[in-house]
Amino acid sequence: MYKTIAEAIELANGLKRAFYKVANQNIDVVLCPAFTALSEVQETLGDSVIQLGAQDVYWEDQGAFTGELSAKMLKDAGCSFVIIGHSERRKYFAETNETVNKKIRAVLDNGLTPIVCVGETLEEREANKTFDVLEDHLKNGLKNISAENVLKLVLAYEPVWAIGTGKTATPEQAQEAHKFIRDLLSKLYNKEVAQSLRIQYGGSVKPENITELIMQPDIDGALVGGASLKIDSFAEIVRKASEVKK
Repeated sequence: MYKTIAEAIELANGLKRAFYKVANQNIDVVLCPAFTALSEVQETLGDSVIQLGAQDVYWEDQGAFTGELSAKMLKDAGCSFVIIGHSERRKYFAETNETVNKKIRAVLDNGLTPIVCVGETLEEREANKTFDVLEDHLKNGLKNISAENVLKLVLAYEPVWAIGTGKTATPEQAQEAHKFIRDLLSKLYNKEVAQSLRIQYGGSVKPENITELIMQPDIDGALVGGASLKIDSFAEIVRKASEVKK
């Protein structure tokens, strides 16, 4: 919940200039501003390679759901991606695996790409429940989603204890979780799905740690939080990520 429309346009313009060369290479960039700025940011991005995403969605196409936005509305505003099940939605707004599942279906039905978030809290990690939580989020969040449709989404592992705290999972901790996710996908679906799916890391990603994170074999990208609010830091993250050869 940052940036007025004018501030979001300023950020989008700066990133558009910063990514002119970088984003044309081997990397995809998606901006997910607040709902109020979606249309204006899409207009600002124009024909740049940067794509637009939303931070949440409701699973019905329309109806008496005051305050909610449907996938159809988000698509109309220019979105190609939608974040689903972010830890803050789970913590503060009662998001569950069941609602995540409904949202994934609605987003896929409208031809958009879901960015589905999974991850454990500090209490769960200290209780050695990281893998249990990940399995719960994946099995129930992706319930009855076909292999064909799973290939259309992006997963984001976000250790909740490393979001906005300044703490970051070490590259080894992040890799361990990503490998568990990929191995589980292989069991739930098949090896092709597991290897093809893009799995991002999100949790205090910054220019200082992006290279080490992206170098890990099972980390395919980053869901960037606070560092994406400043042109220089986000541009540096994208630039460094694009230079990693895997």
